[in-house]
Amino acid sequence: MSKITLSELEQNLWGAANILRGPVDASDFKSYIFPLLFFKRISDVYEEEFKEALDDSEDEEYAELSEFHDFIIPHEAHWNDVLEKTENVGQALQKAFREIEKSNPHTLYGIFGDVNWTNKDRLSDELLIDLIQHFDPLKLSKSNVEPDILGQAYEYLIKKFADLTNRKAGEFYTPRPVVHLMGSILKPQEQETIYDPACGSGGMLLESYHHVKTSGGDSRTIKLYGQEKNLTTSSISRINLFLHDIKEFQIHRGDTLKDPYFHEGDRISKFDVVIANPPFSLKNWGYENWSHDPFGRNLAGTPPKSNGDYAWVQHMISSMAPEKGRMAIVLPHGALFRQGAEGRIRKELIEKDLLEAVIGLGPNLFYGTGISACILVFRSKKTEEKKNKVLFIDASEQYQKGRNQNFFLPEHAETVLQWYENFGDIENISQVVELSEIRKNEYNLNIPLYVKKVNEVEEIDLKATLEQLKADYEAFLESEEKMKQLLKEVNVL
Repeated sequence: MSKITLSELEQNLWGAANILRGPVDASDFKSYIFPLLFFKRISDVYEEEFKEALDDSEDEEYAELSEFHDFIIPHEAHWNDVLEKTENVGQALQKAFREIEKSNPHTLYGIFGDVNWTNKDRLSDELLIDLIQHFDPLKLSKSNVEPDILGQAYEYLIKKFADLTNRKAGEFYTPRPVVHLMGSILKPQEQETIYDPACGSGGMLLESYHHVKTSGGDSRTIKLYGQEKNLTTSSISRINLFLHDIKEFQIHRGDTLKDPYFHEGDRISKFDVVIANPPFSLKNWGYENWSHDPFGRNLAGTPPKSNGDYAWVQHMISSMAPEKGRMAIVLPHGALFRQGAEGRIRKELIEKDLLEAVIGLGPNLFYGTGISACILVFRSKKTEEKKNKVLFIDASEQYQKGRNQNFFLPEHAETVLQWYENFGDIENISQVVELSEIRKNEYNLNIPLYVKKVNEVEEIDLKATLEQLKADYEAFLESEEKMKQLLKEVNVL
């Protein structure tokens, strides 16, 4: 059997989504397609592992031992068991999912989400049979589909669903070139810990893994940690990492600002790399408890009740390892200059000399908001040459204009990365600014204060311009004469 190509896999997955059109809202496609894809993958891998062990031993009980399998699939919970059902298919699916989760409590508990597969008003037996039979010809064993191919197809589907639902997609999808830029700035290394407190579908964690892998490091030695409030999205994140054949990770569901999962007693856990695109300007973020936060995350003050942007910033700074910790966060531009409580917090953080760079991005790049965003880069300890300095980059023109949304492309990410690594002054683009100057501006980080636009005046050849003007005027007179002639011919003049 020939291996499945990425194109074939993508077409099949999108075809599965199309089967759901009508009964299921497009924003919910991911809740159904991703669990089914994962169910098919682990079932096919189990069958492959079982056959290999059986060929070696000729003993079925021996071939079912857990040491031969990535995940245990109990009897009557295999793909083929559900495939055979013609009635109450949703009930069979739901039962299979729960049995698999119970059989793998440390790795798969809750991974299939909370979809009600037994709701026949939405998911008739006929629709589920069509969907399962559509998936069935795909042989998703390891020998037939490389993890990278499967992972890329999964990422393709995440992107397609984000495009389809647009305004609702911000919670789980950040444009991949933005993610790549952030990962390239932070440069995760082998044996490091990477943490995303608002991990969505896991893209930031996955980028960190790929960065280590493509830069020649041993990606198996890094440890990935994430927390995500939304149940479906946290499940998508776990499936995403499993399908990329990543096993060293912890993704937990929960509200990071109100109830952080990763802590030791009253101390927030520390990580080498902290990276996130949290929800912009969150209103119900947990203000009531922050002034006496039990984990001491209000290291620079309490953010305003109506806006949690600097709660995320302070949580992430608190999560940085003390020596080599670094972080990158996506925020709305307003976080750079809003006054009041945020201004006071900004002042404290700047005076602690943790802020390394401010990168302004173009408008309308993110799902769910048309406003411009920025990336703030912090480090626990700056290198000597960067101390008491902040790099400002104006990358607001780095995008491709689109009809409903603009696009930050890989080439834009590469350009901005070069500017960041240059860490110098470039006319109209970047400026290294002393903290003393930021103090003079009352800790306002608005990029135009520091990256001054020098208007380039194009030299005009007056003689050539006059000649062109004469030629244009003569052409106009000639056209006018022709029109008059035509009007005379039809008795208008």
